[in-house]
Amino acid sequence: MTMPFYVAPEQVMKDRAEYAQKGIARGRSLVATLYTDGLVIVAENPSRSLHKISEIYDRIAFAGVGKYNEYDQLRVAGVRHADTKGFAFSREDVDARSLANLYAQFLGNVFTHEMKPLEVEILVAELGSGGRPDQLYHVAYEGTITDEDRFAVLGGDAETIAERVAADWRPDRDLADAVRSAVRALAGPERTLGPPDLEVAALSRRNGRRTFRRVTNSELESILDGGSPDTGSEPPRRTAGGADDEAAAQGGDGNGRGNGNGDTPAG
Repeated sequence: MTMPFYVAPEQVMKDRAEYAQKGIARGRSLVATLYTDGLVIVAENPSRSLHKISEIYDRIAFAGVGKYNEYDQLRVAGVRHADTKGFAFSREDVDARSLANLYAQFLGNVFTHEMKPLEVEILVAELGSGGRPDQLYHVAYEGTITDEDRFAVLGGDAETIAERVAADWRPDRDLADAVRSAVRALAGPERTLGPPDLEVAALSRRNGRRTFRRVTNSELESILDGGSPDTGSEPPRRTAGGADDEAAAQGGDGNGRGNGNGDTPAG
């Protein structure tokens, strides 16, 4: 009779953590930061159809790095949870903290009990209302939640990028200044990032109830050239990755085929 192969629990957890960290490090980074009218998320993502940043609910946004197919499943689950809770109770009862806790429990269970951990880090951002502050919740691959204060950096060389963001951070910035600062932090001193390389979305108090809005390439080009963003009052439309696209994502609209954003390929 053969003896079963034994591995110490500490070594198992260490191996899983290293596996997840390597997968996340291969993904391109993103920066979320506060500005005077809300918060903005800037991600390095050359794909126009596979979004790293999405709307979850009226005042809540989701962003992920790592394996696209894994964090997109989390996005869809978050949309379902938020819609169900808002319908059963009220829209005000849907908040980022409870959603981040839900994600943390799921990621922690997978990391502890499954053979393969999820190679993802996610961000849940909420625009404050009624005197409540803006919230940035960073949820790691093993289920750890970090309540970020001014900004959050996920994926890739997060520590170095975070140092650049902190050195350039000011509380009185408008959207254009915040975007330019985030792009400089992502690019570093040796690269230049343009609109085709970026995905940018904001949660703004100027947008009415539906606060989520994507910054278009033409607007982003103007911002990076030193101009100001378009602050018109047109209501934001839910694009791919929003709650209205949940059914399309499940039906195979292209979100699950390949991965053009530089993260670890789906599947």
